[in-house]
Amino acid sequence: MIQIKSITSENGLTAFIDFPHDLYKDDPNYVPELFIAQRELFTKHPFHEHSTVQCFLACDGDKVVGRIAAILNNRHNQYNQAAEGFFGFFDCVNDQIVANLLFAAVAEWLEERKVTKIIGPTNFSFNETAGLLIEGFEFPPVVMMPYNASFYQNLIESTGFTKKLDLLAFRFGENGYEDKSVRLLDQIQERLRRNRIILRKIDLKNFKEEAISIREVYNKAWDKNTGFVPMTNNEFDHITKELKMILDPDFCHVAEQDGIIVGFALAIPDFNQVLKKVKRGRLLPTGLFKILWNRKKVSGIRIILLGVIDGYRKMGIEACLYGTIIKEYRRKKLKYAEASWTLEHNHLINNAITAIKGEAYKKYRIYEKSI
Repeated sequence: MIQIKSITSENGLTAFIDFPHDLYKDDPNYVPELFIAQRELFTKHPFHEHSTVQCFLACDGDKVVGRIAAILNNRHNQYNQAAEGFFGFFDCVNDQIVANLLFAAVAEWLEERKVTKIIGPTNFSFNETAGLLIEGFEFPPVVMMPYNASFYQNLIESTGFTKKLDLLAFRFGENGYEDKSVRLLDQIQERLRRNRIILRKIDLKNFKEEAISIREVYNKAWDKNTGFVPMTNNEFDHITKELKMILDPDFCHVAEQDGIIVGFALAIPDFNQVLKKVKRGRLLPTGLFKILWNRKKVSGIRIILLGVIDGYRKMGIEACLYGTIIKEYRRKKLKYAEASWTLEHNHLINNAITAIKGEAYKKYRIYEKSI
């Protein structure tokens, strides 16, 4: 008989974090999350300063067969004047009964907190990993992007969830874009310079000041996107501290006019190539050695953030920021770059990517369901 258990202990959290390792042990594309990072996410992340998460495990006797988290994002509801809850961290054996019980536990927990709609998957919000992979299973996930079995789509939709929106991931091959696209970018940049807009690399010597300006751009540039909620100062500080450890200034560029940053783009090395070799996400006894040994072998990047504030869009800044990063990855002779994720209806960004020969190759879905 399947039992649903609320996670209330350290041992329960460990079982929650470890379950995907067993579920995907025979999947060649699976990449384990670092255990220490996942534990910190559930115990110390600034998200918990304003919102609540409850984790559940589905157990068949002593065997874990599924997991899920119910998420009450108070800032989302305040910002959007909504009464919505979220689900995340959904992993499950291919059994509809187990999936039904997991989602029923989430619905019950959220309904007790006056929620009228469930949205997901998000881990914990759109500011972290989000979406269910529905196309592109032949490719492994890149850093900080979700991965799941193909049967999840049927499990979720069979519980009554329907599509809210899709997210896209684009890929650039080893040769990047064509020379024609390069020449076009040079022409756009010259036009921007005539409007006193320049592109430059981030200044690591003044990283703290740069991060403050970038945070302002981030909160302005995404404010009309579906699901967006401005990051708190603590949340933004948390993510910038993490990213700074792997930041390459060649892949972090800002656009500024008269010294004021109006847009930025950030790419990070695809460390999933290294994490794939870390058994069950443990740094000890050999995981840390594998990361240090293999980090220079990383051959791809993920363009993780790109934003331009209102009033500076449709000037070509988006294409130039993408193009500048792609030129750098081509110069470094890397093998691929992924730009992810973008909203399916964000035609401005999507057109900027396809203009420099990015190919949409993965699709992720966000679901919703009324309680």
